[in-house]
This record gives sequence, C-alpha cells and structure tokens, in this order.
Amino acid sequence: MRTAQQEIDERTKLAGNNKFELLLFQLGEAPGSGQRELFGINVFKVREILVMPPITELGNSHKHLMGVANIRGQIIPVINLPAVLGCDAKKGLSILMVTEFGRTVQAFAVEDVREIVQLEWSAVLPAEDSHAGSLISGIAKLDGATANTRLAQVLDVEQILKMVMPATAEEITREVIGPEMVLPPGAMLLAADDSAVARSVIELGLKAMGIPFIMTKTGKEAWERLEAIDTEAKKDGQTAKDRIAAVLTDLEMPEMDGFTLTRLIKQDPRFKSIPVVIHSSLTGTTNENHVKNVGANGYVAKFAPRELAATLRRVLTAP
Repeated sequence: MRTAQQEIDERTKLAGNNKFELLLFQLGEAPGSGQRELFGINVFKVREILVMPPITELGNSHKHLMGVANIRGQIIPVINLPAVLGCDAKKGLSILMVTEFGRTVQAFAVEDVREIVQLEWSAVLPAEDSHAGSLISGIAKLDGATANTRLAQVLDVEQILKMVMPATAEEITREVIGPEMVLPPGAMLLAADDSAVARSVIELGLKAMGIPFIMTKTGKEAWERLEAIDTEAKKDGQTAKDRIAAVLTDLEMPEMDGFTLTRLIKQDPRFKSIPVVIHSSLTGTTNENHVKNVGANGYVAKFAPRELAATLRRVLTAP
C-alpha cells in the first residue's frame, strides 16, 4: 500500500514531465442541456475529500458562500460550486473538496466525485480557444485523441475565489510594490499565465514597478515567443537575454506547464542565463523543492504582490 509521501513523490515526477492528475467531479444538470457534465481540478490542489459536514451559515455573505465548516479544528469557508457554475444539483450536495490555493484553504461543495485521471498538459485546450466561459481555464480530453473522447471542464479556481471572496488579495500600492525599476534599453519581462485574473494582477504589479512586459497565456506560447525573440535578437547582433530580462510563469497551464517551460529554458544554452520566477497557487514544501530542482530562480505564491515585487527586484538586479 502506497504511503502519502509516495503519492506526493509520484505526482511531483508527473509535474516534471508535463503531466498531471485531474480529479473529476459532477455538479448536477447543466443549464439548458440538462446533462451532467464533468468538471476537473488538479489533484495537487486538493487536500482532502469528505462527506458533507455541518455548515454554519454566515450573515450578509456572498450568495454562493454556504457558510463555514469546522474541519479538524480549522474553520474553512464552503463555496456552493454548482451554484457558481449555474448547475442544478438535484441529487444534493453530499461531498466536500477541501483545497489549498496560494496559501489559503477553502472547500467546495459538489454533487459527486467520479475518478482521478492522469493527463498530459498537451491534452488540455486553453479556455479561450474552446470558447469556454470565464470560470473555465481549459477543456481536457480524457481519452486521448479518439473521435468520441470524453471532455472535462477544468475550473479557473482563482476566478471563482475572486468572485465569491474578493477581499483575499493584498492591494497593489506604491508602498507595497516599492519604487519603479529601470531595465536596460529594449529589455522586458516575459510572463505566462492561463488565468485571466492572474494576468490582470500581474499586469497591475508590473506596471506599478515600471517593468515593460510581454504577456502570454500558456507555457507553449511563452516558449514560442522566446524562440522568436532569440531569432530577431541575433539579426541585431544581440542575444535573447538582451531582450528578455526575466521570465515569470505559472505552473498549471494548458499545452505546456511551468515546470516544463522552466526546464526547457534552463537546459537551452541560448536561454539558461535568463532568470525564471515561478508564480503559482500550488504552494507547499513539495512544490517549492521541485521548483528548485528544475532550476527556477525564485518561487512566489499567488497573490502576494509584496513578495512578487521583492523577488523580481532580486533576480533582475543579480549579477
């Protein structure tokens, strides 16, 4: 029988090979079609799954916040996930998924948990390419490239948390960010994140710091932009490092994850001198150790603008 540490180690190895495990669940009947669609969340973010405990309702809270639950002595907010997605949970909400995002803990009430599947990030289509709504970050193909493959909608939990519990992020101010930075002429930062909420927060922070940037939505897009920039730089007798002062990347992204992007950069002689900072809601010692193993120069949990600004200053000013 596998121990908890063995399971963590196995999932960490998956992350290093552009793979991950997706926990599939159902939220009830979808509006309009009446079908019971599959939704998914990265197993790395799920702390535990349990039968619905007693919920204490809170006064004057968001309509989709069911209240709080006492889970092993910790008071955790409980979000009605079917209500957020507009689904009708006719079978009732019997399961609670306790998750950890960016050093915060919350729980999502769902109708039914189905299974865990192992996928490559290349099997996940970015949400904007699939015309999904703002609460979906991607569409996962569960059975490979077959014509009748099952599909699952991967949730953009950051967007959901911002909508239901908006007062969770530190405000971006001059006091928090500090003075503007001046990069060498023509240099900028390359950022990659599939979440619209995360991109908007990153953009606000970088603009406040005076750092010019290129924003991309997947690791694959960031890698292709980096290669194109290197080609253009060579025409002018420069290197990619002259154009890209640093890379800021999320970990979980369709097509190519941040672990793979970082490893590609650090193993390529053209790019290995470019500092990489990982900015992710996947927190914990295991993830932070794995970040070091792939060669990243920094790791910052979402959303902590003070930490992000300090980390970017450190890597951008390092000799």
